Amino acid sequence: MKLINKNLGLALGLIFLLFQSCSVKYSFTGTNINYELVKTFSVDNFFNDSGGGPANMEQLFTESLKEYYQRNTQLELVRSNGDLQFSGAIKRYTLTPQSAVSSGNPNLPDRAGQMRLTIAVEVDYINLTNEEENLKRSFSFFQDYDPRTTTLLDVESQLIEEIFKNIIQDVFTATVANW
Repeated sequence: MKLINKNLGLALGLIFLLFQSCSVKYSFTGTNINYELVKTFSVDNFFNDSGGGPANMEQLFTESLKEYYQRNTQLELVRSNGDLQFSGAIKRYTLTPQSAVSSGNPNLPDRAGQMRLTIAVEVDYINLTNEEENLKRSFSFFQDYDPRTTTLLDVESQLIEEIFKNIIQDVFTATVANW
């Protein structure tokens, strides 16, 4: 019995030392940031190069990105030259019909039964501590709405907020979660 307890204690001690020696810290949000090397992040203002959307859309994206990283990492937001740097632009803002609904009258055209708002954001990510993780990539997402029961003006801010939420989660996964 003493031999089993001794071996169990030795095994647990080795496991403890193994985990203590790992320099990458994992968190409940899924990041694998080495907080001994990476302490700050900066986000340049994103631009709206899409030609569409509300006037404050680029500001909404920029601020939402900052807030997400502040909530889900231990990194400090700095104005510029962070250890992790984000910049980019909203490249696409499009509305497309997804399904047609018959008007019931042969003299009237069919109408869109669903409309889709798609937004694409190009993100430049620079990791000053590990250049292999740098990336320049486009992220996009869409949301549908029913134009028969609501107008775009009624749902646009809600759709944009939901689309940005999904895009930012994808950016987070691609940059600091490395799944």
